Amino acid sequence: MSFFIKQMITAKLKQLTPSELLTYGKQYGFSITHDEAVSIANYLQTHSVDPFTENGRQSMLQALAKRTNTETAKKAHKLFRELITTYGLDHLFE
Repeated sequence: MSFFIKQMITAKLKQLTPSELLTYGKQYGFSITHDEAVSIANYLQTHSVDPFTENGRQSMLQALAKRTNTETAKKAHKLFRELITTYGLDHLFE
């Protein structure tokens, strides 16, 4: 089952659109511009990201910080950890 969940999460990251990112930003208190959302979506679609390992998450967050700013990347990391815990998915993430 965990393999299936990991595939779903990875697929969703690759399919995120700029408009979805802007909506999530508003929903979770992030401030990103349309250009930043486009850059993030392009990165996720063109790079293989592994959010399930610490190295993969750090790499993804560094790319986010380059496209937005360090504060936004820190907020995203905190939110990501909260969502993992809230949904009981800790066991999937190293």
